Amino acid sequence: MDLDLTSVLVMTALTVSVSGAVFITDTVVRRDDAVGRIWAGAFLAGPLALLAFLVWAQERSAWWAVAVGNAAFVSTISMMWLGCRRYNERRMAVAAAGVVAGAVLAAGAVLVAGPDGGDWAGARTMYLLLTVFGVLGCVECLRGALRATRVAWALAVVLMLHSAFCLLRLVVFAVAGPDSGFFETWLSTIPASFVTVILTIVALVTASVLRAGRVPVRGLRSLSGARGRTAAEMARATGADSGVLVAEQFWIALQGLLTRASWHNELVAVFAVRVDDLQRIATAFGTEAAADVARAWRQSVRHHVPAAARVGEDGPSALLVSTVVVSAADARRAAERISQGAFEDLRTVPGAVLPTVGVGVALTDDQGWDAAALVACARAASVGGEAIADAADGLDPTRP
Repeated sequence: MDLDLTSVLVMTALTVSVSGAVFITDTVVRRDDAVGRIWAGAFLAGPLALLAFLVWAQERSAWWAVAVGNAAFVSTISMMWLGCRRYNERRMAVAAAGVVAGAVLAAGAVLVAGPDGGDWAGARTMYLLLTVFGVLGCVECLRGALRATRVAWALAVVLMLHSAFCLLRLVVFAVAGPDSGFFETWLSTIPASFVTVILTIVALVTASVLRAGRVPVRGLRSLSGARGRTAAEMARATGADSGVLVAEQFWIALQGLLTRASWHNELVAVFAVRVDDLQRIATAFGTEAAADVARAWRQSVRHHVPAAARVGEDGPSALLVSTVVVSAADARRAAERISQGAFEDLRTVPGAVLPTVGVGVALTDDQGWDAAALVACARAASVGGEAIADAADGLDPTRP
């Protein structure tokens, strides 16, 4: 098949642009979420890269377009990795600086070569950066909360294959040059465009599914509403005393509990309880059905936690619980009560669709008195639970 460069670039740009538009539009109709915003940036950088390369293909005097394209292409992969780090609740400052540095290096390599750099100006630097960020993204998909989400495995595989492709391009480019027959046939811009299309489609599907599990559409708000609302305001919004603290209030209460418990060397347990199917229920049966399930689930969690426990918001489909326990076995029994209680209570909701509920536990014996570490471990343990009736079957409260 004889394909010309301009046609392939146009079709690739069209595919990447449509995919980016779909994801960004979906981001607009959902509540703000840092992961979604970062990935939206990646889907914006992709069309920019293809547009820049298309400009270069049409006007060879516009050598600066290669610098823009290389930097945008590197940003696409690096921001996918950055979004995965944010999904796993990992530190972002150094990683974000690395993303910016990668884009600057990719553009700088072309600018240093200048107008005489030709078609492949800065190619080695770009291939190296794409390989590094692709491997980092693959590793991030296989750790933390993403590791328990099987859809992230597909993204990990594609990122690894893309990294292998870029590494092969780098090696062949350095050894045989871009004019070699092998490079022109298998590793030039045209085959690379097909690889880009595959990566874009898989990234769109996986990112959309992963984001859907974190953020509801605007019609399916968390029952507590906006940040900063008091318990009384929440009660008025839901028509009953929800007994669930907003996130800021819960974190203040948790820090106070940890401080007091440390004075007496008491054991504190943090439970993360999440429901994974609200978005699917809303899509299949309507937002009203999903809201009924969410309301019953929240009331059930509050009913079955220990009497002295504090329950707080942790996003639209998760709750956090903190309490003092006697032992790890006591924490396990509490988790089982929450899981089994939720199952029984949701069965009584008329027309309810039983969602998947995960319960994770973190103990100060293992994680110390750091509130952030306890919550992160409990969240990670709650992801990817079994069916609601069996959510606590494999729970080890001594393990994050």
